[in-house]
Amino acid sequence: MSGATATAGAAHPALTRALSLSERILAAAEGADLELVASLDAERMRLLKSFKREQQLSLANREVLGQIMALNDRTVGLLEHRKRGKGREMDMAAVGRRAVAAYASVRMQR
Repeated sequence: MSGATATAGAAHPALTRALSLSERILAAAEGADLELVASLDAERMRLLKSFKREQQLSLANREVLGQIMALNDRTVGLLEHRKRGKGREMDMAAVGRRAVAAYASVRMQR
């Protein structure tokens, strides 16, 4: 666990668990395990929905929610970066297929 989780002592247990899941989600995203990301995210969503927000959030709960948001932002950024990379790979593969097809058609004409 990160040092961030240690500050969650007085926070609501659902939020503390959601923070722990957020750390695991980021690790799964770094390992490109998208199935685990989706599974953990669904579990985290259930926890966040179960949290009955107080009229005024305690400082501990606000801190944990902020940490969850920061981890989520990092995870989304990482996944977006991977998505763009895969898109570039697909584009390059398509260029290669077109080049092979063009070469094959010119070669057949000879």
